[in-house]
Amino acid sequence: MLKNTFIYIPGIGVKTEERLWESGILDWNGYSEPFPVKLSQNRMTHLKTYIQDSREHLKTGNPKYFENLLPSNLHWRMFPEFRDSTVYLDIETTGLDSWGNDITSIALYDGESISYYVNGQNLDDFTRDIQRYKVIVTYNGKSFDIPFIENYFGISLPHAHIDLRYILASLGYRGGLKGCEKQLGIARGELEDIDGYFAVLLWDDFQRNNNQKALETLLAYNIQDTVNLEALMVMVYNMKLRDTPFLQTPQLSQPLQPDIPFEADRETIDRIKGRIWS
Repeated sequence: MLKNTFIYIPGIGVKTEERLWESGILDWNGYSEPFPVKLSQNRMTHLKTYIQDSREHLKTGNPKYFENLLPSNLHWRMFPEFRDSTVYLDIETTGLDSWGNDITSIALYDGESISYYVNGQNLDDFTRDIQRYKVIVTYNGKSFDIPFIENYFGISLPHAHIDLRYILASLGYRGGLKGCEKQLGIARGELEDIDGYFAVLLWDDFQRNNNQKALETLLAYNIQDTVNLEALMVMVYNMKLRDTPFLQTPQLSQPLQPDIPFEADRETIDRIKGRIWS
């Protein structure tokens, strides 16, 4: 879909992009003379220049070029071309404010391998491992996960970033990651009733009581977020594709869920819930 995209070019809006498609200019290779759509000389110059630049940036594997030009709700268009260098990311913290709070765990999933990082154990390894990838996919990560990470480690992540919050909202899905999952039929099993607030309590139980089951439940929850992000990314790509003239383009297959190396401990969950409700 990225090669069918013109809307990031200055002077090319939604209507003009649709006119290009309708006239037979379906992708970057469709340019020909005489040009079938009447455009100003300035817009024609931009069109030629940006198509040439786009080919180069795609060839050299630079998703940041396209992220910077595309609106957030259209970042889905670059997903297939950069899927092999994409990672799904989620963090858990001791609070919502990056000032005065800590990251407790980070989970990464790249469609094949799961990596996880725990405060006090291997958290600093994250800053090395994240450099393996060029694209990060999150839910609400532009407002929370990425600023929190950058502030906590004192780094700047140079990756292109697809935040599913904006794409899902453009499809009418809101209510947080868990709410969107439920609306789209993604179940969480034993993790169904755990949220970000409960994740804080799990970390607290691990710290206070050295309860390894609490940590394992937290990591199961954290990792499940990243695994579900891949499923959502594929879903929204296919849904968005249906709203374009490119229905003949093969849709992406829904990914198989990997084996998560941790399980939720029901006894720990029920005990913490009992403490909250008592």
